[in-house]
Amino acid sequence: MFLLEEGVVVKGMSLTRKQSLILLALAALVILGAVFAGCTTTPQTPGVTPTATATPTPAEARQKVLLATTTSLYDTGLLDYLKPMFEKKYNVELLITSQGTGKALEVAKRGDCDILAVHSPSQEEEFMAGGNGLNRRCFAYNYFIIVGPANDPAGIKGMQPEAAFKKLMELGKARTAGVSFVSRGDNSGTHSAEKTIWKAAGYNYTTDIQKSGEWYIEAGRGMGETLQLTSEKQAYTITDEGTYLAYKGNLDIVPLIEQGDILLNVYSVITVYTPTQPAEKIAMGNNFVTFLNSPEIQTAIGDFGKEKYGKGLFTPMNGGCSQFNCDCTSPANATKPVAA
Repeated sequence: MFLLEEGVVVKGMSLTRKQSLILLALAALVILGAVFAGCTTTPQTPGVTPTATATPTPAEARQKVLLATTTSLYDTGLLDYLKPMFEKKYNVELLITSQGTGKALEVAKRGDCDILAVHSPSQEEEFMAGGNGLNRRCFAYNYFIIVGPANDPAGIKGMQPEAAFKKLMELGKARTAGVSFVSRGDNSGTHSAEKTIWKAAGYNYTTDIQKSGEWYIEAGRGMGETLQLTSEKQAYTITDEGTYLAYKGNLDIVPLIEQGDILLNVYSVITVYTPTQPAEKIAMGNNFVTFLNSPEIQTAIGDFGKEKYGKGLFTPMNGGCSQFNCDCTSPANATKPVAA
């Protein structure tokens, strides 16, 4: 270390002691800066070109898989209940879109979803026959019920479904006070079940029932909204039991008919197939089929709703599906349609 004497000349300039001290301070700062830089610079090995430090990359995003389903499954809350279980098990993000079964099948045919969960056996069979699906498996069931005003102006309580529909049509066309029927009118599984009952009652739906008068109202809505409209109009309708129980607290209509073989309502899951469907989407669709019929999830399906409604909204197959002429036990391992 050194001191500059007062009056010293630097490059032809005469400095006072004060100026000398200032110059020393500046010099010290320069030296300290050089030392600091040397401490923080990574030493280089002679002859080796330094490499850039790698920037950490975010974790790979989870695969997304889209489920198209019927409103009766969605409105009950069952799928929201099962969703986190599936996502955790397979580290996947499950997206859900709900509409009537007919519309869900249309979405699947276009390849705009990866999985189907629906409840219209005749439409499902046609879908499968067209080579659009894989590994169709039934996983749960409940029953359709016919609901209406508590005072039951049509007098159908306790009747067989076919006889009740015939009476509703006759009284409705005769403009009997308080007798009207609200239909889903949306080609959904519930709408399909309704048309099956009209046929069993001896009617041609298109010529005898549809647009046959003010008594027959086509809602074109999901099950929950159809129930609300039926309640507002104090009319009759057919609904799956699960959605009715889920909406019961906000409705002024009651179950009038709950028995009849024709009221059986079976839910199935299908992996969607198109020639361009990515293999990983097919694999994840098959995982979802397997998931729904696994023992732990079948138990979860059976328990769903008991705490809130006093009874389960769905009955799981638990392997006993032969009585319903459907498959719930075969491994879901097909990756191409049989006919493909």
